[in-house]
Amino acid sequence: MATEIEAWTTGPQNDGVFSLEQKQHEEDRSYSSEDLNELEVNGNWTPQEKALHEARLKAKAKRRLRKSSSRDSTRESLSDSVSGEPTADPHSPKGKTAVNDRKSRTGKGRGLPKKGGAGGKGVWGAAGMVYEVEELDANDPNYDESAQGDTVYATVVPELDERELEKTINPIVQEYFEHGDTKEVEMLLKELNLGHHKYEFSSLAVSLSLEGKASHRELTSRLLSDLSGKVLSESDMSRAFDKMLKELPDLILDTPEAPQMLGQFIARAIADHAIPMSFLDCYKGKVDCDHARAALDRASVLLSMKREIMRLDNVWGVGGGQRPVKHLIKEMNLLLKEYLVSGVLSEAERCLRDLEVPHFHHELVYEAVVMVLESTGDTALQMMVKLLKIFWKTGLITLDQMNRGFQRVYDELPEISLDVPHAHSIMETFVDLCYQEQVITKQLRDSCPTRGRKRFVSEGDGGLVKS
Repeated sequence: MATEIEAWTTGPQNDGVFSLEQKQHEEDRSYSSEDLNELEVNGNWTPQEKALHEARLKAKAKRRLRKSSSRDSTRESLSDSVSGEPTADPHSPKGKTAVNDRKSRTGKGRGLPKKGGAGGKGVWGAAGMVYEVEELDANDPNYDESAQGDTVYATVVPELDERELEKTINPIVQEYFEHGDTKEVEMLLKELNLGHHKYEFSSLAVSLSLEGKASHRELTSRLLSDLSGKVLSESDMSRAFDKMLKELPDLILDTPEAPQMLGQFIARAIADHAIPMSFLDCYKGKVDCDHARAALDRASVLLSMKREIMRLDNVWGVGGGQRPVKHLIKEMNLLLKEYLVSGVLSEAERCLRDLEVPHFHHELVYEAVVMVLESTGDTALQMMVKLLKIFWKTGLITLDQMNRGFQRVYDELPEISLDVPHAHSIMETFVDLCYQEQVITKQLRDSCPTRGRKRFVSEGDGGLVKS
């Protein structure tokens, strides 16, 4: 045994690579299975023998696999010969099964190609097939909205109901009374979805202005005129005024002059072409409410005047800062003269508030002080101190406006003294009295100018005149 192994190990080799068949023949000739097992048990195998043994086992497994596959093919050929079908020569190229053949290899079916020859990897259907445009189904689970070309996104604004409408419109109108910019209101309304409640914007704006000042009503008329044809139509305006005519009995509870004011609103809207001229004709002989009839009569009277063709711009008067300065000065002088005659503080306060020029109240202080300097007696002085004190306590005249009015008199006192010789002494008395009533500050009192007096001193001073 030892000599055989030695002879095998010393046999010729092809550069360290053995032929598998040569190995198998040599294995069969040299060793039997019993000898190999004996060597394995004894543990006398060399590394080369172990490698040879593993190669032999792999080759033996391959041979068994080939034999089993050949037996299966033989059985299939025998079954075909028994059924009477001619068998093809396996060695001929026509008898071999094509790798790319699309016919079923399982022996089932009619022998037609799978999917009519339109299936398989990389196949887009049968030859000559024309595909139609497939309509996408939005309910398809695989539907991808972002992959459907250009997608247009639209912002959907929900329609406001009656409760939300009033909460949204009131701040817009109140803010408009402060800035007076109709374009900003138009932009805000376009962002809202008023829906079929659009006409209620006009009625809400008019209702708020009835409770406000004359300048607010003027701004409301301008707003309705600017929004007409852009945001609100004539039918919306007409519907809003019709609603307010029906609500006049309730509006009178808060605003007793509501019928006359609403009539002026209607006349102004017709003059501004916000509502048609036929609006008043629709109510002739059809109105049962006395308040609504009074409003319509007021509008009819205003439109029947010679100025009907022109816009009724002055139906609410000229508001506040839009009035010329000369007109405001004239109104303040008239206010002070009426107060000196009547002595009613509440009426003077109401007239000053109606002017709506809080930034120009220093003119009232100036005119009041000059009127005291030009008056005779102490009556005007006492009444003006009382008036300024009431205006100071109510906040109508601020500290800045008070100081500014007195300072203007201080600066013009030399010129006033040309017409009123005792202006300096009267001014000192009036300033001291105002300070005692806490109308002016101590600093303003101390800054009051005094007339210099020349006096002769004792001989010890050298006879010099001091001022």
